[in-house]
Amino acid sequence: MTILTSTPWADLAVGQEAGTTRLCRAEDLYVFAHASGNLNPMHLPELDGDGDGRPEAVAPSAWVAALISGVLGNQLPGPGTLYLSQSLRFTGRAHAGETLAVGVRVAEKLPGGVVRLSVWVDGPAGRIAEGEATVQAPDAARRFDGVEVPGLTVQSHRHFDALLARAEPLPALPTLVVCPESPDAVMGAVMARDHTLIDPVFVGDPARIAAAAQEAGADIAGIEIVDVPDHRAAALRAVALIHEGRGRALMKGHLHTDQLLHAILKKEGGLRTNRRLSHVFVMDVPGLDHLLFVTDAAINIAPDLECKVSIVQNAIDLARALGLEQPKVGILSAVETVTASIPSTLDAAVLSKMAERGQITGGLVDGPLAMDNAVDPGAARTKGLTGLVAGRADILVAPNMEAGNMIAKELTFLAHAEAAGIVMGAQVPVILTSRADDDKARLASCAVAALYAESLR
Repeated sequence: MTILTSTPWADLAVGQEAGTTRLCRAEDLYVFAHASGNLNPMHLPELDGDGDGRPEAVAPSAWVAALISGVLGNQLPGPGTLYLSQSLRFTGRAHAGETLAVGVRVAEKLPGGVVRLSVWVDGPAGRIAEGEATVQAPDAARRFDGVEVPGLTVQSHRHFDALLARAEPLPALPTLVVCPESPDAVMGAVMARDHTLIDPVFVGDPARIAAAAQEAGADIAGIEIVDVPDHRAAALRAVALIHEGRGRALMKGHLHTDQLLHAILKKEGGLRTNRRLSHVFVMDVPGLDHLLFVTDAAINIAPDLECKVSIVQNAIDLARALGLEQPKVGILSAVETVTASIPSTLDAAVLSKMAERGQITGGLVDGPLAMDNAVDPGAARTKGLTGLVAGRADILVAPNMEAGNMIAKELTFLAHAEAAGIVMGAQVPVILTSRADDDKARLASCAVAALYAESLR
């Protein structure tokens, strides 16, 4: 909270100064674009406004000028001040990532409570703006305690951008795409190919694939199509092609998930391992400074303890493949105490102990944890929870599929998270996408699979 005090006109003196510093963040440029409607690419991070091959991220001059109003309104003269005029000369530019110094100085007191001030803004390389402002100063000293404004969260999904940046230089992942016979399914695969994330082979009905590509406006020239019109047979054929060395990943197209999983789980000729299959959502949540993994939200309806061991280990392995050296795993329940009447708390306690004894490896595991004290350090402190996981979980393990699905969907539709996802526990990663996924989510799922497959090598 901020305490603000004002200096009335009568107490102002020529030469009196005030100032502040402000880091120009990429988020500031997005907020200004929303507030002003100015979508000039020169001012938007990640866009190349002048065609020189690199983003400019130039702070708009009006944003720089607004920093002066912050000093006038907060410090000198302070609360109660109202602008009459401002003139500025811009002699340089500010960019995202730079710290700016803003200053004002009383130059002249005029009749009627009016004050003229010299104003300036300095960047790392020197002065970038200077001029003067004329304001109506407050007529009495005022103090405001605990001034607050609502926080803002910019939905930039920078974690997925980083994933794509890491995955795109890798060799394209040979991927069997099963039945890409709808516009969204074929377009997702084509986009991933164009970003060099996957090297697709389509398995399905050529006529339906061609019609879907035409409807989507997708160029499928050069993509091999293995002609298998029946969906169940196409899934079996794709798995067989994995064994033939034709691919190192599977991608679900326009067929039922059960049909694909049936082919993967066949005892003879499938892609079983000693692990149970489980789905892991990899989520980029605005405002969260790390990726969040949610499991299992799509495959195991009511997992028992043995299944949960695989679910936890699969998620840890994926998180490590994406760059987390020692992922922190929160085993969720409704409460954070072991309670005999809530079976998921007993499973959580056992899983934590198994990790201590080395039966689950590669991560820190703690539970039971309620959702709040798994992700919020303040909530964890309130409940007296200590350790490295409480309040800081990277991986959330739901007690059952319904809970996991609700967590993931709530984060997506209420917190505006992007969600990628793959199935773990098979011999190769399995990319599952949804018709509701946008382009970035589809690309991120392929990037996750590519990074995991690379870690296996």
